[in-house]
Amino acid sequence: MQHAVGAPLPPPHGPGNGPWTHQAQHTGHPGPLPGQPPIPPAPGAPPPGQGQGPGWAPAPQPAPGPPARETTGHVQLPPGEPVPLPAPPAEAGTGTATLAVLLIGPAGAGKTTVAKLWAGRRRVPTAHVSLDDVREWVCSGFADPQAGWNDHSEAQYRLARRTCGFAARNFLANGISCILDDAVFPDRPVVGLGGWKRHVGPGLLPVVLLPGLEVVLERNAARSGNRRLSDEEVARIHGRMAGWYGSGLPIIDNSTYDVETTARVLDDVLARSIASPPAW
Repeated sequence: MQHAVGAPLPPPHGPGNGPWTHQAQHTGHPGPLPGQPPIPPAPGAPPPGQGQGPGWAPAPQPAPGPPARETTGHVQLPPGEPVPLPAPPAEAGTGTATLAVLLIGPAGAGKTTVAKLWAGRRRVPTAHVSLDDVREWVCSGFADPQAGWNDHSEAQYRLARRTCGFAARNFLANGISCILDDAVFPDRPVVGLGGWKRHVGPGLLPVVLLPGLEVVLERNAARSGNRRLSDEEVARIHGRMAGWYGSGLPIIDNSTYDVETTARVLDDVLARSIASPPAW
């Protein structure tokens, strides 16, 4: 039957008579449409024509498989184990080596600035974690270093160091290098290298940044907030950092270096440390 172009369509078929409403004229499930294959039974249901008798039981269904890789919340991350020593790189500098670095130095040495630049210039994923930043995650009840060293500040320092170590291990376990920075003293076990080695692992590579006192005082004067220390405190810390000379750790005097030069020297020093790890 043909209809004129633009003419109203004929009314739909009545209930039970149209091609989209056809059902089998018997009791039970709706039948298939004309020309279509029979509808298969539902999983576990008895075949057509068979009832659910006394001895019938639904067929066991397989357990659901693991979620698809695209499913959010099911990405399996390797656990963070103690960091081992990295393999020597096959090119100049640290190349593409995955490594954990601890940059040591007094306040005003440029640790955080150099660490950020070095991490950002590498050709492989590299994270930067500053212990001072982690300490300041504590908002109410923060143990301000200018208030002096006491049980409260020591507890927060230990917690921050452990948190940094946990982060470094997990970054390394997932193929991301990590550089940490902290003012580690050579003559104070509480804030010494032992805790870092314990929390990160034997593969941690320590490097000391130790510019001259005048440079450190000038940089400290440009700081603000609780990051700025008194000149007397800066001089005292700098004097104690001199104890790293003769320790066997690599030391960079960046008094006359800009940030980029210091980061480049740091990379060369780390490459030598990978080839011949310092004893600490």
